[in-house]
Amino acid sequence: MSQTASALVQKVWNYAHVMRDDGLSFLDYTEQITYLLFLKIAWEQADSMLRKSGQPQYCWGRLIGTANNAKLASIYQTTLKKLSNQEGLLGLIFTKPQSKISDSAKLRRLVELIDAQEWSSLDLDVKGEIYEGLLARNAEDVRGGAGQYFTSRPIIRAILEVMRPHPTDTIADPACGTGGFLLAAHEYLLRAYPKMETKTRCFVNESAIHGIDIVPSVARLCAMNLYLHGMGGGNKLLVEIGDSLVKAPVQVKMVLTNPPFGKKSSFTVINDDGKRDTEKLYYERKDFWATTSNKQLNFVQNVFTMLVEDGRAAVVVPDNVLFEAGAGEKIRRELLAQCNVHTLLRLPTGVWYSPGVKANVLFFDKKPPSKKPWTKELWIYDLRTNKNFTLRQNPITDEDMKDFVKCYAAAKPISKRMETERFKRFSYDELMARDKANIDIFWLTDEGITETANLPKPEVLAAGIIEDLEECLAEFRGVETELRRL
Repeated sequence: MSQTASALVQKVWNYAHVMRDDGLSFLDYTEQITYLLFLKIAWEQADSMLRKSGQPQYCWGRLIGTANNAKLASIYQTTLKKLSNQEGLLGLIFTKPQSKISDSAKLRRLVELIDAQEWSSLDLDVKGEIYEGLLARNAEDVRGGAGQYFTSRPIIRAILEVMRPHPTDTIADPACGTGGFLLAAHEYLLRAYPKMETKTRCFVNESAIHGIDIVPSVARLCAMNLYLHGMGGGNKLLVEIGDSLVKAPVQVKMVLTNPPFGKKSSFTVINDDGKRDTEKLYYERKDFWATTSNKQLNFVQNVFTMLVEDGRAAVVVPDNVLFEAGAGEKIRRELLAQCNVHTLLRLPTGVWYSPGVKANVLFFDKKPPSKKPWTKELWIYDLRTNKNFTLRQNPITDEDMKDFVKCYAAAKPISKRMETERFKRFSYDELMARDKANIDIFWLTDEGITETANLPKPEVLAAGIIEDLEECLAEFRGVETELRRL
């Protein structure tokens, strides 16, 4: 991060702790910064979106020109409400807005902090860095759950280096969070193809990518992140609020995603093999292979349906997707048969804001219908065994990802890949011979292994138990609600 961006991030973030004293979470604080920052930039640019909205009076100039603190708070709340009724990016940024700053004097201070900087004069790279810095700080609020929307940027950049999108590709993330994958895809295209024609560059900036997130506040952060990086200025809305699993999606050439982790969803997605239970909530997806309430398995199925023929995907999945029985086995067998599942990256622990998470990146290409399975061999890169990272003292870096990028050899045919100590090949027949088509494969010995080394830390075990109990409690409450209706 540049010195200018770092200084501005620190300046704006210092005030977060003042707001924290009023009970404002870091996610709430970042949300309020998003509102104010958008209004300030629009004011500096005499933004056409505000003029076209028919609400030009609800602008930054009116906020900064109001001397009375109580009146300022009232104008701010009215501005949020009026702009939320607009269409396009303006309406998305201000979706279901609420001023959560109860102290009008502190709102005044926040407005003055934003107003002290002329944001439009900053380069796109600097503005983008500042906002990314705020999102990274926000992700550190583990108690608020914000970290689940933030994927380590070195991992994302490595995935883009091996996926190598083309400027004509349509790219989607069905669980976009704050937009890490979408932003990295855009940055890769601009760097790899600096001499794009004007029409192609316009497509890359305004139409090539699309993100969906079920949480309105997070979709808002994503839209603002893209906007500050020079994306989404056209008529097409690049970010959508919604549940990706509800219906069959528009197909794209590439999917890059890190779906939300968690054991179960309150909804079960059923296909033709599923039995409908009127007591439970469900989505009907006949384009899925198996019925399950497991969110990660449903996202894997959804990603397959999102791809056009010969489309490519890189999907972050937790370990259970690699070995779970029942629907998990059926989905793995179908995926291995109908796609070329060619690469699996075993990610280390210590790179996520939720402690103890064990995840992988699954790379596959969708293929046309065939009687023979498309997967011939699966290459697995182990970046987990004997690797120790932490978010602060020893964070994962681009350098740590270089060997994987080299072994993947994106510029060469898969047949030219070479095995190394951490990169091994497993044939389709070997995978099918494993119990339940389990692809949770290790071959390296952990140098620090003990009898309890593979057990999660006590706090991780406790968190898992709490999650299970909360799921059970939610189901009991659902039954209780239904009984009351009878």
